[in-house]
Amino acid sequence: MATFDIVSEIDMHEVRNSVDQTSREVANRYDFKNTESAVELNEDSITMTSSTEGRLEALRQVLEEKLVKRHVSLKSIEYSAIQHVAGSRVRQTITLQSGISSDKARKLNKFIKDLRIKGVQSSTQGEHIRVSSKKRDDLQSVISSLKDTDFGIPLQYINFRS
Repeated sequence: MATFDIVSEIDMHEVRNSVDQTSREVANRYDFKNTESAVELNEDSITMTSSTEGRLEALRQVLEEKLVKRHVSLKSIEYSAIQHVAGSRVRQTITLQSGISSDKARKLNKFIKDLRIKGVQSSTQGEHIRVSSKKRDDLQSVISSLKDTDFGIPLQYINFRS
């Protein structure tokens, strides 16, 4: 029986490189001088601080450009509200989302079931979904259907086995 897994993962190495590149660019750019702008990577989030909301928005744009260049999907990040902190500074936290939540897993399983491809079965196993079928072509049609639909999270298809 042929199977594959649907996962939603983030390459943290690429995220770290993007944050480092953003920090270097902010340190060298003239429009960020004397704004005390900074980008900091935590375990599962990124914290951006700056002097004004305008500079924070520019910092966000620079970070997004670096993430896209390193093939990190912007669907996997979620922005919190901008917070005003001491000394008329602003801060925003970006949460990195990896794994498929139970709500998204139910939607994915329902979508696969609604395709009505004979012999295709899907089951949630932790933070990934295993799809199985007797025919390899059926699994490939499921993958192409999933790629054509936006579920709000980046999806990767791994462990394709015959």
